[in-house]
Amino acid sequence: MKNLKVVLGIGVIAIASFFVIAADHIDAPAVKGGTSDITDFYAFQGENTNNLVFVANLQGLLSPTATSSAMFEEDVLIEFNIDNTGDNVEDLVIQAIPRNGKMYFFGPMAPSQTGLNSTILSSASVGGVVDITTYGSSAKTSSNGGMTFFAGPRDDPFFFDFAQYSAIIGGTATGFNNPGADTFAGTNVLSIVVEVPKSMIGGSGKINTWVESKRK
Repeated sequence: MKNLKVVLGIGVIAIASFFVIAADHIDAPAVKGGTSDITDFYAFQGENTNNLVFVANLQGLLSPTATSSAMFEEDVLIEFNIDNTGDNVEDLVIQAIPRNGKMYFFGPMAPSQTGLNSTILSSASVGGVVDITTYGSSAKTSSNGGMTFFAGPRDDPFFFDFAQYSAIIGGTATGFNNPGADTFAGTNVLSIVVEVPKSMIGGSGKINTWVESKRK
């Protein structure tokens, strides 16, 4: 699944309102095991150093069997928030929502409202759409307006030795082993990835960023 196939396109979907659900890695009571459960969020400079990459991973601990049937839920919006003024309030958002085997992206654009509630920015002049990659097939990406998009299953990149962590908490160990055991080895997540030029983000060069899952 490491070979990339480019699929170009853009689309628009109907406006809808969403509210936030809290999430954490595999243990949020309200969403544990659900399609809105965010396992991890990554933001880093792209291979092209003029770009930033945002990654939201959902539905942790998917076995290969479970991965083949795992799907993004159509009433769950994933929203990347970007604060470029240092006040911890989102100035821009990038939204991702699935429809009929495709992931639609909107933004980066100023949100119609800040905070817990969101409205899909279907009038955004930027964004794109990508076919959702199915498990076991080559990764499909698409590009539009300098941005690149991906959505689909990936190996869970989060390395954590849960047994050793439990021993530390229980007082029977004083630290982690090197390299330790990868508790999440062999499990997958559903990933949403967007690469965006820094010029679209604005600000002085330092940003605050976070991701939310919001259910209709």
